[in-house]
Amino acid sequence: MKMLKNKTLFITGASRGIGKAIAIRAAQDGANIAAVAKTKEPHPKLPGTVYSAVEDINMAGGHGLACIADIRFEDQVQAAVDATIKEFGGIDIVINDASAINLTSTLETEMKRFDLMFSVNVRGTFMCSKLCIPHLKKSENPHILNLSPPLNMAPKWFAHHVAYTMSKYGMSMCVLGMAEEFKKDKIAVNALWPRTAIATAAVKNLLGGESAVKHSRKPEIVADAAYYIITEKSDKCTGNFFIDDEVLIEHGITDLSHYSVVPNVRLIPDFFLYGGGET
Repeated sequence: MKMLKNKTLFITGASRGIGKAIAIRAAQDGANIAAVAKTKEPHPKLPGTVYSAVEDINMAGGHGLACIADIRFEDQVQAAVDATIKEFGGIDIVINDASAINLTSTLETEMKRFDLMFSVNVRGTFMCSKLCIPHLKKSENPHILNLSPPLNMAPKWFAHHVAYTMSKYGMSMCVLGMAEEFKKDKIAVNALWPRTAIATAAVKNLLGGESAVKHSRKPEIVADAAYYIITEKSDKCTGNFFIDDEVLIEHGITDLSHYSVVPNVRLIPDFFLYGGGET
């Protein structure tokens, strides 16, 4: 059964990685996808553009809409929302995937990098949700899903990259607050985070190049988990901090080997779940 057929998803960071994988998974159901990202020209270190993502969405069976937008700027996000409403008539699901990462200590963190992370991760997530919520209220099964980690105040989660952790936890705090605030409107607000490193441009460029990618899982594991979350009844599934493999296991998918980039290799655990490499 195609649960997302004719549903409209507003996905930030949809030009590559996890955001694009979620878009493709939804497209396989025949969903409408507003692909929101700022990459309109090919980047030497970052694969894909908004336009190439829309081509792939259409090929997968969906209906893509290219929305060039930098989510730091309200007018650009509002224009993307307006274009989505004009094209598809509504918004059913918001995926806040766009994120900026800079894994540096306090003294090594330039303030422009600090500002970028908070502008994209916290402000961007808050603003995209805010501008879409009036439309979500009209949906039969509205969802907001943030790609952010479970909240944990243990110092080890902050010590090595306090600025980045604060910004990602800001996304998670949006889940905590908005889930309660909009419970009366039956808008589900949840978070999803991977158990292991995921083969994305960020992992390749910041965490060890091709070697790190080989010890990662494919973005499809997060996309499949996201699919199960956003097809739940919104009034029964909100305020949760999901982990990708736990979602799949709960739905009877216990063999996760096909999600590994390289079969049978040791996977890199995500540092938000294992405190910087602890297993």
